[in-house]
Amino acid sequence: MKQSSPVFIYDVQEIKYRFNEDHPFNQDRLLMTVDLLRKAGALPDGALRLPRPATDAELLQVHAPAYIEAVKALSCAVPEDRWVREAARFGLDTDDTPYFAGMHEITAKVVGGSITAAELVMSGAAPHALHLGGGLHHALRSKGAGFCVYNDASAAIAHAKETYGAKVLYVDTDVHHGDGVQWAFYADPQVCTMSIHETGKYLFPGTGAVNERGEGDAFGTSINIPVEPYTEDESWLECFGEVLTETVARFRPDVIVSQHGCDAHAYDPLAHVHCSMRVYKAMPELIHSLAHRWCEGRWIALGGGGYDIWRVVPRAWSLLWLVMSEQAVIQQLDAQHQLRLPQAWLDAWQGKSPVQLPDTWLDPVDAWAPIPRRQVITEKNRQTKEIAMMYLK
Repeated sequence: MKQSSPVFIYDVQEIKYRFNEDHPFNQDRLLMTVDLLRKAGALPDGALRLPRPATDAELLQVHAPAYIEAVKALSCAVPEDRWVREAARFGLDTDDTPYFAGMHEITAKVVGGSITAAELVMSGAAPHALHLGGGLHHALRSKGAGFCVYNDASAAIAHAKETYGAKVLYVDTDVHHGDGVQWAFYADPQVCTMSIHETGKYLFPGTGAVNERGEGDAFGTSINIPVEPYTEDESWLECFGEVLTETVARFRPDVIVSQHGCDAHAYDPLAHVHCSMRVYKAMPELIHSLAHRWCEGRWIALGGGGYDIWRVVPRAWSLLWLVMSEQAVIQQLDAQHQLRLPQAWLDAWQGKSPVQLPDTWLDPVDAWAPIPRRQVITEKNRQTKEIAMMYLK
């Protein structure tokens, strides 16, 4: 594989990052995405790189020693009673983020995968790197939260910053606010965080207001675009595109780290934004273009949320890789040309799916029922966008 080609960080073992059988964070989505890309002829073996476990020193860049100790202790098949009693203090006893056997080992590998992506890009070994197993953006310094035990995104940013002295722009497109990453670098002027998400008035984690802007020398480097429930493609892309383009031009990062939760899709069961697959093509296209314009191409992309694992995640994450690796098929996709998914993939997964799988890459949005308050939502988002851009640094 040429050095100038993007890399895909993946280990099937990452599906072991799984809380329990009934939890919405279902890692079968990773298997389905990789299978879709392979059946589309878009993921050659030469593009693959294995993650390696993060070291304790790397975890300590973004997590407190006591928290790491607790995660390790609660990773035992039968944790000691004293650690079970302590689980609540570290956010590891909730329905969202319950401790599980082997938790430290597998999450350290997830973190290591994102650091591997950062290392490959920052060293010049690859222009872009994708690690779909990553994107656990809610974990805080001393607390697990929102399905996230360790924060691999923060660890990858810290690696790029500390090892290479890089100015890092973090772009979070998950429908839930990227709170863990924001707070990790809230006072750090070398890291700019931008998150577009459903307003926290109605959705976890309840943060990400437009007036969260950073502190001290870093004021203006925390940018939040909380959009309204039932926001659709046009309004989402307007807000995202204008703010990101201006942010990159002002901040002038050395590298872009992006988180690609795909739960802003209309089918996602845990949120209320109403985007289609069009967003998951247009959004990485813009990031890709800006990375080449401002960062000499340096782009590290991570996975994230996404809870309709059948109809949404495989297509959205595959589109991200198709854009990143400049596959010819991406040029054939537009609203008028509904290119079909590989029949072999549909045949392989339809029998397992509880819903009818879509058979095209993009959604037939013309057939969707219109949102009644479209204009009101668009205007409110436009106001939020303008406020978000007021103090860009």
